[in-house]
Amino acid sequence: MEHIGYFLKRIYFDGLDGQLNFRRGNIQKYLFFKHGKLVYAKTNQSQELIGEVLFRIGKLSKENYSKIDKYIEPKKSIGEILISHDLMSKKDLMEGLEYQMREITLNLFPIFDGNFDFKEKDKYEEEEFEVEIDIPRLIEDGIRRMKYDERVRSLMKDKVFRQKSKKFILHLTEEEKDVLNAVDGINLSDDIFKSSNMTPASFWKSIYLLYCLDFIENEEEQKQEIPHEEAGVSEKAEEQEKAIKNILKLYTEIESMDYYQVLKVSKKASANEIKKAYFSAARRYHPDFFSRDLPREIREKIDDVFDKVTKCYQILIDPDKRRKYDEEGAEEGKKEKEESPAKKADTRFRQGKKLYDEGQYERSIAYFQAAVRLDKDKAGYYLLLALAQSKIDAYQRKAEMNFRNAVRLEPWNPNGYVGLGMLYKKASLKVKAANQFRKALEVDPGNRVAQKALMELEGKKAKKGWRDIINLLKKKI
Repeated sequence: MEHIGYFLKRIYFDGLDGQLNFRRGNIQKYLFFKHGKLVYAKTNQSQELIGEVLFRIGKLSKENYSKIDKYIEPKKSIGEILISHDLMSKKDLMEGLEYQMREITLNLFPIFDGNFDFKEKDKYEEEEFEVEIDIPRLIEDGIRRMKYDERVRSLMKDKVFRQKSKKFILHLTEEEKDVLNAVDGINLSDDIFKSSNMTPASFWKSIYLLYCLDFIENEEEQKQEIPHEEAGVSEKAEEQEKAIKNILKLYTEIESMDYYQVLKVSKKASANEIKKAYFSAARRYHPDFFSRDLPREIREKIDDVFDKVTKCYQILIDPDKRRKYDEEGAEEGKKEKEESPAKKADTRFRQGKKLYDEGQYERSIAYFQAAVRLDKDKAGYYLLLALAQSKIDAYQRKAEMNFRNAVRLEPWNPNGYVGLGMLYKKASLKVKAANQFRKALEVDPGNRVAQKALMELEGKKAKKGWRDIINLLKKKI
């Protein structure tokens, strides 16, 4: 299948490192991936070059754009040149690069007659790339915005699909969910279309989107995958068992280790060495890398080890905190051991809230999760954890669960209902969203957030932004 959607699906769900090359006539594009994420893109199309993009989106003034040619240096990227000559900030450059990478990729979706070639790469150095883009959102945006082409139907026709996963269910529109619900593992896609009363464009683009996001699979793929899975089961089980033994051993030793020993670096290690050590440790100890079926006590120990590894990294990567740790580290470690679980939970929560307020949502999640593990009875911990998770596409399901935890602990508090309502609203689940806003108003009839959101759903008032709702929620925590 020679289409960008198919390749992005494979790269993302297999977590591949490598380079995807595209050619069509005089068009050449190169997409680079690390752990299944898009990290860099190159193109020979003038309208997609970084200078043109930065100017078009307003990150680079007309005057500075006209100066670029004067500063060109061999072996120096345009980005380096712009920053070194104070023509733009690093932040604006990163935002421009992300926009450019998305456009280079999204512009491939209307093309069905190009040539793709994916070359896997064993490993990328962690510090090579500064921008990472999740593939699922690219797939959604690419398929939804491309003009319908009959070749989409040719990719999906005459196949029997069965439902496979619902990982990204909150991303789907109501129409796409209707198509997903019609997939039954019995009827051909063509027969489902005939009984759907949908236009060809809506139906076949929806089916293709569901396929590329791994909601559905066809029978042929299922048969092909079984031998591969069976062959790798014992090997994966052995790897998991070995990893669990290593992490449980570390759990018994970690409190007696200093931060450098935890990350396996010397006390003279550079920031890059510390960063590489942390990424390496994160791949070994991150809770998501272990089976969810493990006993609760083992999962809690894995969580504790990862929390400690993350804390070590956060301290050692910051020059001021590292200096202070080097001076007072032993005393700090002693103080930490004497703290009660509730006190530790409060400390983790405040650390997470500071990161959240700075917009560092993914980093804040680890601290909120630690707070929840240490004190499972604080609704406020669950609520802010859910708010942070709601900012990141991959955590939408977990956000829903933690909003519900907040509601369970404090059913009289409207904030949990409002948070759930906004999550459903963002996912276009309007009925479910409205139900949550009404529950919020039952316990707090004067709640302005719920009132405004419900009015918007009912078309009675101008739209209120998600960011404004979050800010109002934060004030109430």
